[in-house]
This record gives sequence, C-alpha cells and structure tokens, in this order.
Amino acid sequence: MADGRRVRIRVRTVNCTYVGDFLVPPMRNRISDALNEETRMFISLTDVVVGDKDRTDFIAINKNLIESVAQL
Repeated sequence: MADGRRVRIRVRTVNCTYVGDFLVPPMRNRISDALNEETRMFISLTDVVVGDKDRTDFIAINKNLIESVAQL
C-alpha cells in the first residue's frame, strides 16, 4: 500500500464530476500542495464515482481540465 493520507474529494471538470479517493503524499500537508506540483500532469483517483451513477476503481484526470476540487 502506498504511503500518505487518503482523502475523499470531488473533482469538477468541464464535462463531468468525479468523487474519489486521492492520496496526499507524506511530504505534503494539503491537497492543494499535491495538486500544485508542477511535475504532476494528472491526478489519480481510486474508488471513483463518475457523474452520479457510474463507478470505476481508478481514473487519471488531466489537471488542465479541472475547474474545482473540494474535500468531502
């Protein structure tokens, strides 16, 4: 299992809303710290609800498509 803190977040993009678990690395304190890493082009979510009904184990979202992120 990966090190870090797992948090449930809602990610809104231009086309869809995703709710899933995001792993905040141990050297980061906030979700925004991890999201703002310049070397990271995508964010990975696990145990994801896509829209209001579809489910998937994993999804990678291009950060350029993200409109908002909220911790649940």
